[in-house]
Amino acid sequence: MIYRLLADLTLIVHGLFVLFVVFGGFLVLRRPTLAWIHIPSAVYGALIEFFGWTCPLTPLENYFRELGGQAGYHGGFIEHYIAGLIYPRGLTRTIEVLLGVLVLVINGVIYGILCRRANERSGSA
Repeated sequence: MIYRLLADLTLIVHGLFVLFVVFGGFLVLRRPTLAWIHIPSAVYGALIEFFGWTCPLTPLENYFRELGGQAGYHGGFIEHYIAGLIYPRGLTRTIEVLLGVLVLVINGVIYGILCRRANERSGSA
Protein backbone atom coordinates (compact mmCIF):
# COMPACT_ATOMS: atom_id res chain seq x y z
CA MET A 1 0.00 0.00 0.00
CA ILE A 2 2.75 2.49 0.92
CA TYR A 3 4.64 1.77 -2.31
CA ARG A 4 1.58 2.43 -4.42
CA LEU A 5 1.12 5.71 -2.57
CA LEU A 6 4.77 6.61 -3.15
CA ALA A 7 4.38 5.75 -6.85
CA ASP A 8 1.30 7.96 -7.09
CA LEU A 9 3.07 10.77 -5.25
CA THR A 10 6.02 10.47 -7.63
CA LEU A 11 3.58 10.60 -10.56
CA ILE A 12 2.04 13.80 -9.19
CA VAL A 13 5.43 15.44 -8.61
CA HIS A 14 6.51 14.40 -12.10
CA GLY A 15 3.35 15.84 -13.64
CA LEU A 16 3.78 19.09 -11.73
CA PHE A 17 7.39 19.30 -12.87
CA VAL A 18 6.35 18.88 -16.52
CA LEU A 19 3.71 21.60 -16.09
CA PHE A 20 6.27 23.87 -14.42
CA VAL A 21 8.74 23.30 -17.27
CA VAL A 22 6.19 24.17 -19.92
CA PHE A 23 4.14 26.87 -18.20
CA GLY A 24 6.33 28.01 -15.30
CA GLY A 25 7.34 31.09 -17.23
CA PHE A 26 3.86 32.44 -16.53
CA LEU A 27 4.61 32.15 -12.81
CA VAL A 28 7.87 34.00 -13.43
CA LEU A 29 5.87 36.87 -14.93
CA ARG A 30 4.23 37.26 -11.50
CA ARG A 31 7.31 36.42 -9.42
CA PRO A 32 10.53 37.04 -11.35
CA THR A 33 12.68 35.46 -8.62
CA LEU A 34 11.30 32.07 -9.68
CA ALA A 35 13.39 32.39 -12.85
CA TRP A 36 16.36 30.95 -10.94
CA ILE A 37 14.42 27.71 -10.53
CA HIS A 38 12.48 27.79 -13.77
CA ILE A 39 15.27 28.44 -16.28
CA PRO A 40 17.33 25.36 -15.33
CA SER A 41 14.14 23.29 -15.12
CA ALA A 42 13.02 24.37 -18.59
CA VAL A 43 16.47 23.76 -20.07
CA TYR A 44 16.60 20.31 -18.44
CA GLY A 45 13.09 19.48 -19.70
CA ALA A 46 13.99 20.54 -23.24
CA LEU A 47 17.23 18.54 -23.14
CA ILE A 48 15.34 15.43 -22.04
CA GLU A 49 13.14 15.78 -25.13
CA PHE A 50 15.99 16.66 -27.51
CA PHE A 51 18.20 13.75 -26.47
CA GLY A 52 15.54 11.21 -25.55
CA TRP A 53 16.81 10.94 -21.99
CA THR A 54 14.72 9.43 -19.24
CA CYS A 55 13.82 11.68 -16.33
CA PRO A 56 14.96 10.11 -13.03
CA LEU A 57 11.39 10.31 -11.73
CA THR A 58 10.25 7.72 -14.30
CA PRO A 59 12.36 4.81 -12.99
CA LEU A 60 11.60 5.92 -9.42
CA GLU A 61 7.86 5.69 -10.08
CA ASN A 62 8.31 2.29 -11.78
CA TYR A 63 10.37 1.07 -8.83
CA PHE A 64 7.63 2.00 -6.36
CA ARG A 65 4.94 0.49 -8.62
CA GLU A 66 6.80 -2.81 -8.81
CA LEU A 67 7.35 -2.89 -5.04
CA GLY A 68 3.62 -2.23 -4.65
CA GLY A 69 2.73 -5.18 -6.88
CA GLN A 70 1.81 -3.09 -9.91
CA ALA A 71 3.34 -3.23 -13.35
CA GLY A 72 5.82 -0.54 -14.28
CA TYR A 73 5.98 0.85 -17.79
CA HIS A 74 8.58 1.28 -20.51
CA GLY A 75 9.48 4.59 -22.09
CA GLY A 76 9.22 8.00 -20.55
CA PHE A 77 6.59 9.83 -18.55
CA ILE A 78 5.36 11.88 -21.50
CA GLU A 79 5.20 8.85 -23.77
CA HIS A 80 3.31 6.78 -21.19
CA TYR A 81 0.89 9.30 -19.69
CA ILE A 82 0.57 12.21 -22.10
CA ALA A 83 1.31 10.87 -25.57
CA GLY A 84 -1.54 8.39 -25.30
CA LEU A 85 -3.91 11.30 -24.84
CA ILE A 86 -2.44 13.57 -27.47
CA TYR A 87 -0.79 11.15 -29.90
CA PRO A 88 -2.62 7.79 -29.73
CA ARG A 89 -0.26 6.07 -32.18
CA GLY A 90 2.82 6.75 -30.12
CA LEU A 91 5.44 9.38 -29.63
CA THR A 92 8.11 9.71 -32.31
CA ARG A 93 11.53 11.33 -31.96
CA THR A 94 10.33 14.15 -34.20
CA ILE A 95 7.43 14.88 -31.87
CA GLU A 96 9.75 14.74 -28.85
CA VAL A 97 12.04 17.31 -30.47
CA LEU A 98 9.05 19.48 -31.37
CA LEU A 99 7.90 19.33 -27.73
CA GLY A 100 11.36 20.49 -26.67
CA VAL A 101 11.21 23.35 -29.19
CA LEU A 102 7.72 24.25 -27.94
CA VAL A 103 9.09 24.52 -24.38
CA LEU A 104 11.83 26.84 -25.58
CA VAL A 105 9.50 28.97 -27.70
CA ILE A 106 6.86 29.42 -24.99
CA ASN A 107 9.45 30.31 -22.41
CA GLY A 108 11.50 32.42 -24.83
CA VAL A 109 8.45 34.61 -25.43
CA ILE A 110 7.76 34.89 -21.70
CA TYR A 111 11.36 35.77 -20.84
CA GLY A 112 11.38 38.25 -23.72
CA ILE A 113 8.41 39.98 -22.07
CA LEU A 114 10.26 39.98 -18.75
CA CYS A 115 13.36 41.52 -20.33
CA ARG A 116 11.26 44.19 -22.04
CA ARG A 117 9.57 45.02 -18.71
CA ALA A 118 12.94 45.25 -16.98
CA ASN A 119 14.27 47.55 -19.70
CA GLU A 120 11.21 49.77 -19.49
CA ARG A 121 11.60 50.04 -15.70
CA SER A 122 15.29 50.84 -15.92
CA GLY A 123 14.66 53.41 -18.67
CA SER A 124 11.96 55.21 -16.69
CA ALA A 125 13.96 55.40 -13.47
